[in-house]
Amino acid sequence: MQLSPEEESMDPKMQLTAAPVEPDVELEELDQPEEQAEVAEISRKIRRRQRRRDRPRSRTIAMKRLTREEMRQGALLIPFMNYRRPQTRAECACGERPCPYVSCKYHLYLDVNPETGSIKLNFPHMEVWDMQETCALDVADRGGITLEEVGEIMNLTRERIRQVEVRGLLKLKMTAASDGITPGS
Repeated sequence: MQLSPEEESMDPKMQLTAAPVEPDVELEELDQPEEQAEVAEISRKIRRRQRRRDRPRSRTIAMKRLTREEMRQGALLIPFMNYRRPQTRAECACGERPCPYVSCKYHLYLDVNPETGSIKLNFPHMEVWDMQETCALDVADRGGITLEEVGEIMNLTRERIRQVEVRGLLKLKMTAASDGITPGS
């Protein structure tokens, strides 16, 4: 950059402030990456929301909220439940998939709270035969999977799965300590 004769006679500190700044890059070019970064950040947020919207939240049916008519209809179904279910894992492992025995405690379609009797439908938007995985024991037999995969299978977020894992490990440690079992023994 060439200085004019007036600028050469100036104090060097003044030259810095008085020298015109010539932009090397157009302002429009600078704005585009910021806009793209902003759009990318927004699209990531939208993708996360959409991923969760694809799987509606589980729905809980409280026993005390059922009407008398619904309770009567449920009682009428009891005679039709006279079928032989597998009693052991060996019998179940070779059975048909998806597993039709929704009342099994290892089935992933629903959970029953033993204290309140409420029924939690983990996949209210699906039918049992549309599910890819229906048995928690089949998933356990496959071996280690990521929190994300467990979340997909159980219709929970990865963070919730992590919280349940930490809570379960804490319970195991407390049980082991009360039984006098030390780690590594």
